Amino acid sequence: MGYFDVASTAPLHPVARQALVAALDEGWADPARLYREGRRARLLLDAARETAAQEVGCRPDELTFTPSGTRAVHTGVAGALAGRRRTGRHLVVSEVEHSSVLHAADAHAADGGEVTRVGVDRTGRVAADGFAAALRPDTALACLQSANHEVGTLQPVAEAAEACAAAGVPLLVDAAQSLGWEPVAGRWSVLAASAHKWGGPAGVGLLAVRKGTRFAVPGPRDEREGGRAAGFENLPAIVAAAASLRAVRAGAAAERARLAALVDRIRSRVPQLVPDVEVVGDPVRRLPHLVTFSCLYVDGEALLGGLDRRGFAVSSGSSCTSSTLTPSHVLRAMGVLSEGNVRVSLPAGVPEADVEAFLAALPEVVRSVREDLGAWGGFEGTGSFGGAAGLGGAVEADGAVGSGAAGSGGAVEIDGAVGSGAVDPGGVEDGGIVVDALGKRCPVPVIELAKVFGRVPVGGTVTVLSDDDAARLDIPAWCEMRGQRYAGEREAARGTAYLVRRLR
Repeated sequence: MGYFDVASTAPLHPVARQALVAALDEGWADPARLYREGRRARLLLDAARETAAQEVGCRPDELTFTPSGTRAVHTGVAGALAGRRRTGRHLVVSEVEHSSVLHAADAHAADGGEVTRVGVDRTGRVAADGFAAALRPDTALACLQSANHEVGTLQPVAEAAEACAAAGVPLLVDAAQSLGWEPVAGRWSVLAASAHKWGGPAGVGLLAVRKGTRFAVPGPRDEREGGRAAGFENLPAIVAAAASLRAVRAGAAAERARLAALVDRIRSRVPQLVPDVEVVGDPVRRLPHLVTFSCLYVDGEALLGGLDRRGFAVSSGSSCTSSTLTPSHVLRAMGVLSEGNVRVSLPAGVPEADVEAFLAALPEVVRSVREDLGAWGGFEGTGSFGGAAGLGGAVEADGAVGSGAAGSGGAVEIDGAVGSGAVDPGGVEDGGIVVDALGKRCPVPVIELAKVFGRVPVGGTVTVLSDDDAARLDIPAWCEMRGQRYAGEREAARGTAYLVRRLR
């Protein structure tokens, strides 16, 4: 019913399809050759470059077509760093850049360079003055995305570009998510983008390097694309990419207003329809078509599967939907809840009825996932959705432990001693409750915390033992949402001990 994942890849735009088919007939020859078919191909390539450059806001001879957006980023980062090697080997990036930028930064660090990662606030936005403060005399390059790919937050690119220009540092902008909506403002030096994000075909990236930017192409040079992209050009795809970029830009103003209104509806309605939800990302300075929210006590993979069975394609930054079993680096940098994470990115032309159908289906899917985890019905005293729930139970102990407690996801109440069968947390305050969630993946550690929290007196503590990396993000986020105090973490005999203190 609804494909809501255009931030990953957009369906092929009708104009792109038409241009692709036409170029397959007219643009199959080598544009470097002087015979008639080659000249025809060259005309198509030059026209596509001029069209794309106009939409990017650069000169045609500053624009290179690459085999992908990732290749554009990697070439842009490596080329700018190599061109300014005499200046220094310091690279500045934000913590929420796309993985292609962060992988390039990791490669630079592995090669002996130095990388500074600038943090963000809880909306995912970089502070312009903080970004400027990271620049140094030996900074060779700074990188900042125009808009975040996971939460939609717009970054202060124009301000960062001014700071970089004043410091004599080139700024590389990853514009993959925003270029289909508008040109990137400011005096950027290098820009990268990917055609399949705006409805062009996959396999075409854009790399713009402004005149005057010192740039040295890494690796062997090729005679094509100014030496910046090796190999035979995929001319039909390039023509389709440029044509679709112009087409989506032509309708961007009207579609921006319509999609922004639909996203506002999702942002406001989801917390009303689903208990214990955190909508993340900047509510105002954001992409018009993208909204992200996270649901407490929900497994992200199960949530996406439930929505898929009801006909809705969305994505997630939850660790349980990733092959790495670690939460999204974006959500981690923001310090927000990662469990039960859903990213909705609406395509152009999406019917309002599809959004309403999604809003109607979501509460039942979340309820079903929570029920399967034993979390439906709520938790007393947590400020959650009321009632009681069990997922193994908490066992009170006065120097002893009842059956079914620690080791099975349960909790042990300590009264001066750790009872038989419990996991010794080491240094837990007397009277505190220890939740053993070792071997359990999020959201189970947070569910276990919520289960026992209603029995903790004001001023009392709960220590959660977990070896799931996502708990480092989700337990503090739970405290933030519940108005409780996250008192820190420390190493335990196994895993990590997370301390939560009850404030109310």
